Amino acid sequence: MSSRRGGTRHTKKGRNVLRAPVRVRYGFIEAHQGEYDVATMCRVLDVARSGFYRWTHKPRSARDIADEKLLECIRASYVASGGIYGSPRIFRDLRENGESCGRHQFARLMRENKLRAVRGYKFPGKVYGRPSLVAANVLQRGFCVAARDTAWVTDITYIRTWHGWLYLAVVIDLFSRRVVGWSMKPTSAKEVALDALLMALWRRKPKAEVLIHSDQESPYSSNDWRRFCVTHSLRPSMSRRGN
Repeated sequence: MSSRRGGTRHTKKGRNVLRAPVRVRYGFIEAHQGEYDVATMCRVLDVARSGFYRWTHKPRSARDIADEKLLECIRASYVASGGIYGSPRIFRDLRENGESCGRHQFARLMRENKLRAVRGYKFPGKVYGRPSLVAANVLQRGFCVAARDTAWVTDITYIRTWHGWLYLAVVIDLFSRRVVGWSMKPTSAKEVALDALLMALWRRKPKAEVLIHSDQESPYSSNDWRRFCVTHSLRPSMSRRGN
């Protein structure tokens, strides 16, 4: 199906709609009835024209209203994370905030609206015997800075819960003293540290190089950490052991 005005610019979108639920196909027809013939769209999208016209005059269902409300909450959590939250984290956040939603409804809305976590790095396979990489202490206790997003500090800790231990990593902007990135997971301290830093980058979007100060724990002295910092214009700084 191609537009008389724009050639084939909507062809791919139309093919995706062919696999969508009926109400989504109705919505597509309604949105494009100024460009295409309604009867043709109904035939191509395999819906009854009479059903479409009934749908356009039908009050919104309780399901549609509930979907719209939940989708607003999903988008708010997704945007607040800078697009790095995936469905498990967003679902957990909504449940903790008192939203009553089922996993199937939640997954359907995420899928239909193409909300996926943005991954800014890829973890390589395990390589043993790799030396640690310790950076110089560039910060030198200069915890008072003149502008935001010039120096961040990060740390990782362990929290005991009823379900076991959790890793918690935070990134703090030294100028505002605000948490600009965080992550919490039950496994992989290295992944948690990088997740927190990635959130900070997506939320703040610094225009220039940022000093990122940490201790010498293994997540921060790994080759993955150094490579991530180089890729994203971050300058590592590490305190001496015991500080």
